[in-house]
Amino acid sequence: MLRKILVLGAGKSTSYLLDYFLEKSISEKLHLTIGDIHPEGIPSSVMDHPNCTVIHLDILKNDDRKKAIKNSDIVVSMLPARFHIQVAEDCVELNKNLVTASYISNEIQALDETVRKKGLIFMNEIGLDPGIDHMSAMQVIDQITDQGGKIILFESFTGGLVAPESDNNLWNYKFTWNPRNVVLAGQGGAAKFIQEGTYKYIPYHKLFRRTEFFEIEGYGKFEGYANRDSLKYREAYGLQDALTLYRGTMRRVGFSKAWNMFVQLGMTDDSYTIENSKGMSYREFTNLFLPYSPTDSVELKLRHYLKIDQDDSKWEMLSELNLFDSKKTIPLDHATPAQILQLILEDSWTLDEDDKDMIVMYHKFGYELHGKKLQIDSNMVVIGENRFHTAMARTVGLPVAIATLLILNGKIKTPGVQIPISKEVYDPILKELKNYGINFKEYEVPYLGYNPDSVGN
Repeated sequence: MLRKILVLGAGKSTSYLLDYFLEKSISEKLHLTIGDIHPEGIPSSVMDHPNCTVIHLDILKNDDRKKAIKNSDIVVSMLPARFHIQVAEDCVELNKNLVTASYISNEIQALDETVRKKGLIFMNEIGLDPGIDHMSAMQVIDQITDQGGKIILFESFTGGLVAPESDNNLWNYKFTWNPRNVVLAGQGGAAKFIQEGTYKYIPYHKLFRRTEFFEIEGYGKFEGYANRDSLKYREAYGLQDALTLYRGTMRRVGFSKAWNMFVQLGMTDDSYTIENSKGMSYREFTNLFLPYSPTDSVELKLRHYLKIDQDDSKWEMLSELNLFDSKKTIPLDHATPAQILQLILEDSWTLDEDDKDMIVMYHKFGYELHGKKLQIDSNMVVIGENRFHTAMARTVGLPVAIATLLILNGKIKTPGVQIPISKEVYDPILKELKNYGINFKEYEVPYLGYNPDSVGN
């Protein structure tokens, strides 16, 4: 009898996920049903597969959603996170296991007791970040603690970047995932972490000027800025006694300092709308944030406002974008500054058809063992194939697919609303990911601790 997998949502991050299920469909006796509001965007190689059914599904239509879930053995939700709770509640009612790549919301966490009582598995945060970061970190942490070691420092950074061979702009960056999330990164409160036993907070307007630098062998130098809450997983990871705990986002060196110009101008603000935005030129939009002058050009006012010279590399980076274009116009009505900035950046930062993206992840573990302070550095680099089969899609979709099959096959048994931090989960998934070129290199290095010299002012 075929085991029925329902995948809800078939966006950019699902290409490898769908391929994995279909490649395994004969040997594992699987039938895949894909429900999406725009099924016409699904590749013909997937739609025409004999073990695949594609349905038009509006997730907000309760009867259609419940019918699709009822007819499945396990549900994979690749929908935007705000829709997961409706799917999760249906899965509880209909006794179906659920897998998502999204952060656990408070609403889904509240289902934990019921999920456990029913013996169901709701696996969340099983993509890239969150996901592979959890699993790869916990594997090393458990190895250290199993030897009797004590973790005193943990740092972790992840970046969705452009591969060196497709890196052809001064920002060394192109969008590899949701552009809106990139534009709004760091907003909603101060970034918080712990450094050498002291709590630290970085307000949003300073976030992109406080960066840490590090090298990845074969790929050069990178910088990282702090995530909003580095302490969120302290208990889950068992790092209550760690003196330094810092999680961040990785970019090429120079990106953060340049991005800070948008923050200082106010272009990343999403809290208000611009009344007459529709039809406004990109140049007029840029001018909104600058003082009035009857004589100075927009370019000159911008340089004066940001205190940058014409030969400054940051000015070259701004000039490379379409900020001063008087012919390009904004099609959005009552748009926020952040929405318009995203639109402008997508003109320059969208992957071309043959462009390759790159995922980089870096962990640093400092620990004490037998009276000595030691350190392990661990990193992962994954290069995409093209705009459709991206490294982002591979590193998000494959862990989701592998976890789904392990649950179906009874290899993951522990019930409850959970993230992938147990050996039962991370060992088989990390082992399988190696077959797809997703693996970590680990280095024993002299203990350096948290290096304040590497952090900007």
